Amino acid sequence: MSARQIDDEQLETPAEILERAAHRGHRMGLHYAGAVTPAEAHRLAQAGAASIVDVRTPGEWRDVGHVEGPPLIVWPRDGRADEIHEFLRQLRESFEPSQALLFLCRSGVRSHHAALVAASAGFEKAYNILGGFEGHPGSGDGWRSSGLPWTR
Repeated sequence: MSARQIDDEQLETPAEILERAAHRGHRMGLHYAGAVTPAEAHRLAQAGAASIVDVRTPGEWRDVGHVEGPPLIVWPRDGRADEIHEFLRQLRESFEPSQALLFLCRSGVRSHHAALVAASAGFEKAYNILGGFEGHPGSGDGWRSSGLPWTR
């Protein structure tokens, strides 16, 4: 992404970004509010228009790195009902169902499932962060490879 593209994205309002995310989600056939790029997620979080929710494991969060600030609410890898209920319990304790939530995992797969379950549980503004934290090898599509701020 060029500096010009980043500057252009920063001129967009959060409402414009969320509208584009909704259109993207519709084109992708998603059953939740939409999908954002890491740069869009960063812009929304910086503007206070949405909250990032990291759904990776504590080991990934600690060893690979993370975005500073967002809570870690682990998405259950094996999908057991009790673990999904615990995920939703933590989500409800941390956020109101009316808040815009941006789910982040390693590559965008677990966060897709987290957004889907959150939306079905009443979180109508659930979004997936495409490419996740690490992205796909060689693509440059993740949070970290996009040059956005992170820490270890």
